Amino acid sequence: MDDILIRGGKVIDGTGAPWYRADVAVAGGRIRAVARRLETEARLVIDAVDRAVAPGFIDAHSHSDSALLINPKAESKIRQGVTTEVIGQCGSSAAPLSELSLEEAKHSLLGEEMEISWRSLAEYLAVLESRGVAVNVVPTVGHGTIREAVVGYDDRPPTTDEMRRMKGLVAESMRAGARALTTGLIYPPGSYAKTEELIELARVAAEYGGIYMSHMRDEGDHLLDSVAEAIEIGEKGGLPVQISHHKAVGPANWGRVRDSLAMIEAARARGLDVTADQYPYVATSTGLDSLIPDWAHAGGTAAMLERLKDGPIRAELGAQVTPATERRGGWDKILISSLRAEGNRRYQGWALDAIARDRGLDPWETACELIISEGGYVGMVRFAMSEEDVKTVMAHPVVMIGSDGSCLAPYGRLGESKPHPRNYGTFVRVLGKYAREEGVLTLTEAVRKMTGLPAARFGLWDRGLVRPGMAADLVVFDPDTVAERATFAYPHQYPAGIDHVIVNGRVAVDPNGHTGALAGQILRRPA
Repeated sequence: MDDILIRGGKVIDGTGAPWYRADVAVAGGRIRAVARRLETEARLVIDAVDRAVAPGFIDAHSHSDSALLINPKAESKIRQGVTTEVIGQCGSSAAPLSELSLEEAKHSLLGEEMEISWRSLAEYLAVLESRGVAVNVVPTVGHGTIREAVVGYDDRPPTTDEMRRMKGLVAESMRAGARALTTGLIYPPGSYAKTEELIELARVAAEYGGIYMSHMRDEGDHLLDSVAEAIEIGEKGGLPVQISHHKAVGPANWGRVRDSLAMIEAARARGLDVTADQYPYVATSTGLDSLIPDWAHAGGTAAMLERLKDGPIRAELGAQVTPATERRGGWDKILISSLRAEGNRRYQGWALDAIARDRGLDPWETACELIISEGGYVGMVRFAMSEEDVKTVMAHPVVMIGSDGSCLAPYGRLGESKPHPRNYGTFVRVLGKYAREEGVLTLTEAVRKMTGLPAARFGLWDRGLVRPGMAADLVVFDPDTVAERATFAYPHQYPAGIDHVIVNGRVAVDPNGHTGALAGQILRRPA
């Protein structure tokens, strides 16, 4: 007897091929059979005649490293059909940590929720595994995390000994199962690295079959230079390249994605494996402190806060930040998404210029006061991209889908902020708005960008397709109604149209909601 039989659905198999109608049988955590009609009995039969059946969606760019430990049910992602997340992005992974970097780690959400008991990536993954998770996890290792553990927040090149230790941590993390080295080159301390440092570390990842994934040094005025740097690191490091959340920021740069995509095509034409991922929105989301120039972050969070408290230094910083902010759309394009201090919480969801008016300050002074009172971290959502660029990037065949978000929930610690709706809506937004309603993609191509394409990119050879023998990660959804409900004003809303989500052969989501199943696996890079 089979465990699950999905009867009569339109199978969208993850390759981009046209759908076909078939039954899908699941047994022992695997897809046992796919055929037009299966004469079999099963413990659970799902009637999918009016539904699509697809591989579980793979979030190619996730920041759930901390959230999965706080709430392993992965609510906001798995209810979209996400069954696998690629974590450790933008140069920031949960490990490796050192005594030098531990204090900075405690400033994070994770540090407030539980003791950080691990130091290595292997130890972190063991903790995650022991607690259980609803989704599969693909680990990567962050360059910024490694640099922080060895060099700290010093704005300088590493010494010979420090470079040796950094290479050792890359190698150790790759042996622990990391599938990529990631960078966040707008975030200190990763932003302090020169290209040569990144090439040296990329070569270590290449020895283990890893890839290089980058939140590039600039996505605005110097977008094309940044794409060139990422390609150079891949060429000289000897490994594939993934450009993270590809976009062009600021009105002056809209349209340049056509040139950046042409650079990717040219690199591929000469034999370099370059791909990209994207979230389907015109707003970014990160920390408000990312507005502050790199030099003011030297020494870490405490040192940065002291500079903001110093009147002359604050004025000097404001003279740099204010015009840069105006070039990217202005203070009214910044929404404050996350504040923890009780006196600040009412401003969640407000535009920064509105908070400034309410407080009787100018926007820069307001930003400084919020960052100081919050101990360094203030979440922001920033409207900075064009809808036409979003569509152009999405339509490109080597671009896959990644939320750039985390596994959140409308309840508990993870439900207290007003986050970017991408945490709840990325995948269903592509299926509903961009495939069904606007025709930017066909439905089968949209599914390929969420399944077969990222599975191949990360070497997940037994996932991403509806085929006998593959891991039984599956989504049953209504292609006529699938849609996001999350908005910028009310982001904590689960989507419509997702009926069943199956992870490793166990039902995690059914029409009644989350079943509580924690069937996810850690998908380490094979030794």
